[in-house]
Amino acid sequence: MISNNAFCKLLLSFAEVTEEPHFEKRSFRIKKKIIATLDEVHHTACVKLTSNDQSVFCLIDETVIWAVPNKWGLQGWTNINLKKIKKDLLQDVVTTAYCTVAPKALAQQYQQ
Repeated sequence: MISNNAFCKLLLSFAEVTEEPHFEKRSFRIKKKIIATLDEVHHTACVKLTSNDQSVFCLIDETVIWAVPNKWGLQGWTNINLKKIKKDLLQDVVTTAYCTVAPKALAQQYQQ
């Protein structure tokens, strides 16, 4: 299980990420573009991935990671159950989301 605070700390560890409110959730942004949101009540997060990355991560366990079930999901928005996800997998998903949204120069420092 990943705590809400641990999730926030992880997102804010990436270069130039800021936290801002987004309706009833917390959002994490790079250059005003949302990388992820956190729903503290339901202990879930939502991240922006490419369609290809989304399909790969969702194959791991759809009770842990699944596409948002609407047109947002078709755009790569992906839900994460923070009660079930393992730390290493979360690190991979969040890094991938950051590299998807961040400018190329910033993303390069996190790409393998």
